[in-house]
Amino acid sequence: MSRDYLSATPLLDFEAKPIQALIADRGWSELPTHDRIGAVYDFVRNDIAFGYNRADDIPASEVLADGYGQCNTKGTLLMALLRAVSVPCRLHGFTIHKGLQRGVVPELVYPIAPDEILHSWVEIERDGGWINLEGFILDDGFLNALQSAFRGTESLCGYGAGTHCLSAPPITWDGGDTYIQKTGIVRNFGVFDTPDAFYRDHGQSFGRFRGWLYRFAIRHWMNARVRAFRQGRLTPRSDLNHAREEAVDAT
Repeated sequence: MSRDYLSATPLLDFEAKPIQALIADRGWSELPTHDRIGAVYDFVRNDIAFGYNRADDIPASEVLADGYGQCNTKGTLLMALLRAVSVPCRLHGFTIHKGLQRGVVPELVYPIAPDEILHSWVEIERDGGWINLEGFILDDGFLNALQSAFRGTESLCGYGAGTHCLSAPPITWDGGDTYIQKTGIVRNFGVFDTPDAFYRDHGQSFGRFRGWLYRFAIRHWMNARVRAFRQGRLTPRSDLNHAREEAVDAT
């Protein structure tokens, strides 16, 4: 490994006291490497609920304090925790089609959403290669509600999922790649040593007015819809039972 994939950064602020306290309390550093990765991964997948933070480029300690996040923010927390327990990792950046968020984004504001939404997953270095981790985005509670609502459907692009195997997506850490939004990918930006570098080069282009609306109104509406769906209180759209076939090659 010729580059530094273990350092802290302003976004990967794993030296923050709450993150250090979490790691010490869970005893993650004492586990064998495979189990260490799995424990951190499962924490981010399920203890940090699927939801929408104020922005993509927030530090890991803020994601932990929020207790929820989406692909980019949960990815930042995952990277910070992995580096804190000596697991080398980097970020792979993309965009996804906004259709992947349909059902979560209220229909009233869906037309003004950007056509492409910033996306990322985490890659960990193992045995001289890289393993892709994306399956941590949706917590089990939300995913189970999605599977129940779309029972009998395998290909889905909507409600935060982009998969051809909804009933059993590859989300469990077993030493290999995990995915839950891969079929929604539009553009591939390549790999970045840190999320800090990625967001410097590829910030989400909302515009001032839409950015203000998202931060102070729309995301709260989206989070309320996520909670309602998780609790079975939201009727799913019936026209989302297909995944995008034009997903780009991310390898």
